[in-house]
Order: sequence, then structure tokens, then C-alpha cells
Amino acid sequence: MGQGLEDVESWTLYPGGAPANVACALVKLGTSAGFIGALGLDELGNSLIQVLQDASVNTEGVQRYFNVPTRQVYVLRNVYGDRNFAGFGKYETEKFADTLLQAELLPELLFQKADFLVLGTLELAYPESNRAVHHALDLADKYKLKVMLDINWRPVFWQNIDIAPQEIRSLFNKVDFVKLAKEEAEWLFDTHDPEKIIYKIDRAEGILVTDGGNGCAYCLGNNEGQLPAFPVDVIDTTGAGDGFTSGFIHQLLTYGVKDLNNTQIAKDIVVYASAVGALTTTKPGAITSQPTAAEVQVFLNRHFL
Repeated sequence: MGQGLEDVESWTLYPGGAPANVACALVKLGTSAGFIGALGLDELGNSLIQVLQDASVNTEGVQRYFNVPTRQVYVLRNVYGDRNFAGFGKYETEKFADTLLQAELLPELLFQKADFLVLGTLELAYPESNRAVHHALDLADKYKLKVMLDINWRPVFWQNIDIAPQEIRSLFNKVDFVKLAKEEAEWLFDTHDPEKIIYKIDRAEGILVTDGGNGCAYCLGNNEGQLPAFPVDVIDTTGAGDGFTSGFIHQLLTYGVKDLNNTQIAKDIVVYASAVGALTTTKPGAITSQPTAAEVQVFLNRHFL
């Protein structure tokens, strides 16, 4: 912690990546999940598959490719545990297996079985995976899935960042819930007010704007509000937003979307999501740090009883 890139002497490998983080976190909370993505036929790809399978995540949607590496992202942490992405080592961003995700190989059966599709925007940066994202959204529409989009803006992934806003906005008419960080909201909508954002996305049923240690704001159904962050000793913020996303979806599936019009239930769902995100920051890594349902309940009892 606290070292600049030029001062780092060694790196610790942690399995991760936003969709994989969410899938594993959901299972730990008690909601079954599958992961769709592309990995290299290499040791890192094998190890990530093993992590997913050990976590009981369905891996039928994983594609494997020869002669391209599984993506590695170098992450720095400051003395407060906040992370910063430091690139991809010796490879250019477009040289990794995930960029090759093929639309026609997405297993339709997974969509038939699912209630939710959760996706980010990073794969919009590459032609093949961009098509796969839009095909996944078409399948979600075909099988009447709810869709949650986590903006997950990471400029380092894009060869041409000028096209990013247009590509990201192309998803808005196909999603039901959007989670975004405060700075992402300002970038895309010139506001971080969830109520103002929801009026700019015709189909959206909910907007969640997170702001790290400053808490979050939400507009869900007819309800809106702001919540402070839980006070915790932060070790590593990597995966905290993914923990928040998994907590939100787990609770939404528990209560049902129609209950978002209940003011207390809407608030309780966001409180739970915030607790999952907070607990994720108390350990290093992005998957191993995700809490179980029992740990979340103990944490909430300690704060509210």
C-alpha cells in the first residue's frame, strides 16, 4: 500500500473482474449465478475457472481461446486502501482473451433460466465483445430478464475514449437498473442526482449512485433517498462496488421488483447493498473479500440493534 508504480517490487495475484466478482458474491449471499466471459487457455484462465467453480458459479458461458492471455489488470492501493488501475503490464489492452467474446457462442439456455442479466461497459471497447454485449441484451429481452448495468468506467481499457460515451449510452434503452459512481454520473449526465438521471433513461426502474466513503443516493420506483456509508476499517476498495451490486440484486430478488414502491423496503435493500460493499473493503482482493449472508446479517445487527 502507498507505493507508486515505479516503486512496486512484487505483485500479489487476486482473481477478479467485475462480472466474476458479482457472480461469486451473489452465490455467497445465497443467490445462484453464472458467469459469461472469455479467458485464455493459460494458467491464469485455469485458476479463475477453478475459483468460479469452487464458488459454485455456473461456468457454461465461459469461452476459452488459444494464443491470447487471460487479462491481468495491475492495481495500486494508496495508504487509505483506495485502488488505482495501473495498466496491463507488457500487453496492450486489445490483446487479451476477453476481447474475443463471441456473440454466437453465448449459451441461450442460461438466459432461459435466469431472472437477471448484470453487465458492465468495458467490453464495449472491442468490436467482438461489443457485439456479444448487445446480443446478450437481445437475449435478455427475449426471455424477459431484468437488466442491471454497472457503468464501471475505466479509461485504460479503451483505445479510443472519445467513442466511449456514445457506446455506453447505446445500452440505456435496454436496461432496467443502472449503478454508477458519482464521477461517472457527472461525466455521462452532468448530474449525480438519481431522480434527474432516471428521467433521462426511459426504461429505467432504478438508479443507484455510489460515492465511496460518502455513501450513496438512489431512486427506486417512487422512492428516493441518500444513505451514509458504514464506518469500517478499509484495507482494499477493489470489488466494493461489485459487492454493492450483488447485495442489491440479492435483496431485489428476495423482495421482488414490485416492492420497490414500498419506501421502507427500497431503503432496506440499499442499506443491505451498502453493508455488502462496506464489508468487501475490509479484506484484500475482490472475490475472497466478499462476505457471506451470515456475515452481512451480523454486521447489520451490530449497527442497528
